Amino acid sequence: MKKVKRRTPKGRISIQRKREKPSVARCATCKMPLHGIPKLTQNERGKLAKSQRVPSRPYGGNLCADCSREVFRERTRII
Repeated sequence: MKKVKRRTPKGRISIQRKREKPSVARCATCKMPLHGIPKLTQNERGKLAKSQRVPSRPYGGNLCADCSREVFRERTRII
């Protein structure tokens, strides 16, 4: 948390703590913003239902759709 100086209605200056907004979740490989993940802190995200936290597909919440598609293609080539 960041300390910020604010002027009160009485005219004094007091120090308040300001919470920083969380950053957008990003793909692990291409660093593009992930869709379907709310912009919340880890603590707030943990209180949501599992279906609201991350997409219900493999690598959901870690890789974007394009990168996960590439991983699937690589795995099918190996097998």
